[in-house]
Amino acid sequence: MRVWFSIVLPCAFGVLLLLWTLVVPDAAARAGERLAGPVPAVVTRVIDGDTLEVRARIWLGQELSIRVRLAGIDAPEASSRCAEERTMALRARAFLAERVIPPPGAPPRLVRLRDIRNGKYAGRVLARVEIPAGLDLGAALLHAGLARSYDGGRRTPWCATAEPRQSRDRSDRRRTPIEMR
Repeated sequence: MRVWFSIVLPCAFGVLLLLWTLVVPDAAARAGERLAGPVPAVVTRVIDGDTLEVRARIWLGQELSIRVRLAGIDAPEASSRCAEERTMALRARAFLAERVIPPPGAPPRLVRLRDIRNGKYAGRVLARVEIPAGLDLGAALLHAGLARSYDGGRRTPWCATAEPRQSRDRSDRRRTPIEMR
């Protein structure tokens, strides 16, 4: 038992420490990685006014489903306490859906992902998303007044004063994302 504590345990700790120093710098380097693109993708769902779920073709015969947050913008949140922000959130989501979700029976609409990087939440990337006509969806939302510029810092409220949560009317929003039919 003494051998365990005096030799094996310190050696195991040393090996773990060595592995940690080898892995962590690599993970930190990957966090700052960017992929210029374009990466072709099909939007499968509009989650909200600044987040899409796409099926991206990353290699011959290889596709990846992932959530993509539109880079450089912040759209209103449907879960806000403020009725005005909830209404704007629905408009922003509908605006995106009109541009990326085809009508029933139509072929899928392609988008291009550019300047792709890791998002701050697992399972989501940050990217500029363009439709085939070359329109940047984030810029289009900004131009339509349905989003504002965002650099990844703290979000500022959309409404000057927020209503109490219990007085919120849930009939003006849908909880389900808009999906490709």
